[in-house]
Amino acid sequence: MEDAESTIRAATKITKKTFLEALKANDFGKLKALLVQRKIDVDTVFEVEDENMVLASYKQGYWLPNYKLKSSWATGLHLAVLFGHIESLLVLLDHHAAINCRPNGKTPLHVACEVANVECVKILCDHGAKLNAYSLSGHTPLHLCTKESSIVCAKQLVWRGANVNMKTNNADEETPLHAAVRGGLPELAAFYVEHGALVDSVNAHLETPLALAAYWALRFKEQVYSAQHHLVCRLLLASKAQVNARDEDFKAPLHKAAWNCDEDAMRLLLEAGAEANLLDVNGCAAIQYVLKVTPVRPTARPARCYQLLLNHGAARIYPPQFHKVLESCHACPLAVEVVVNAYEHIVWTPKWKKAIPEDSLEHLQQHPEVPHAPGQVCREEDPAQQMPPGHPAPALTFVFEELPAS
Repeated sequence: MEDAESTIRAATKITKKTFLEALKANDFGKLKALLVQRKIDVDTVFEVEDENMVLASYKQGYWLPNYKLKSSWATGLHLAVLFGHIESLLVLLDHHAAINCRPNGKTPLHVACEVANVECVKILCDHGAKLNAYSLSGHTPLHLCTKESSIVCAKQLVWRGANVNMKTNNADEETPLHAAVRGGLPELAAFYVEHGALVDSVNAHLETPLALAAYWALRFKEQVYSAQHHLVCRLLLASKAQVNARDEDFKAPLHKAAWNCDEDAMRLLLEAGAEANLLDVNGCAAIQYVLKVTPVRPTARPARCYQLLLNHGAARIYPPQFHKVLESCHACPLAVEVVVNAYEHIVWTPKWKKAIPEDSLEHLQQHPEVPHAPGQVCREEDPAQQMPPGHPAPALTFVFEELPAS
């Protein structure tokens, strides 16, 4: 009896291996023969290598952060989609493969969108795949269309009736528009809006797509700004997105752009009516955000960010706190000049000297247009009073004088 069971198990193992090899090679003739002879069930589940987790989907927090899964469970239908083998896919569907099964958390349609195979998307939809099915992680197929190559897949789904406003069934509660915006896909974002996506839909943190576009416009690792995300911002603003919508921390999109020290995004938002003096939950306006990040945004132009905010009515840095400007901007003299020019006069305090590192003083001394020593005060002088008659007055200048000894 045991020998018979062992023989059956060995034969089953060989059949599964043959079936899997036929799938990988797109040998649809052999697949059909095995299925016709009923040597294997069409919905047999295989364990296959899947280091990039294309086939798998898990709920948040299901594995330890330092543990990486390298294999997934999948049916033949999932694998045919993964490999892009259309002929094998059709054979499996002709033999009534379960089109919405998810042995490792994703349906075949999720996998098709993940790998951006529009032909597989069309075939699965034609055979009754559920357009709004959730993966185990709570994503619909539309939420997985996050690459340039998958835009055609998203369009197919929407044309066939997928819900463009369906939120993820997880802690993020994001719409497909949020996903497209985060990925910097203006074409897809525009398509969603044209087909009924709500431009002011919010996720679990009350963030609108515009807020995400402003935040993700900076690729933090490379410290490079994304023109695609700026284009998304422009698109959303043209679609009447609320420019001053606040998230759960009372941050507006302008706060997000200011945190990136993103001159282009800030200009778009301010010109669209963003209020420069909105305060977040900590009582900080956008100008304080720029001040915080100036030292850590090497590719930014903070002077222009300060100037933009001040030109649009931002409150000046509180004069007794001017030493924080020196702490943050001592390596960017032009930014110091812009902030200083916002005051009619400002009084030196001992905190100024402590604010600038000694090794930065030499750099500041090379820029006479800004304070070149912390022990100075600046006062506004009318240049017209110094010019001979008939000569035009130059632009406003600042004269720096040593503080008299007390």
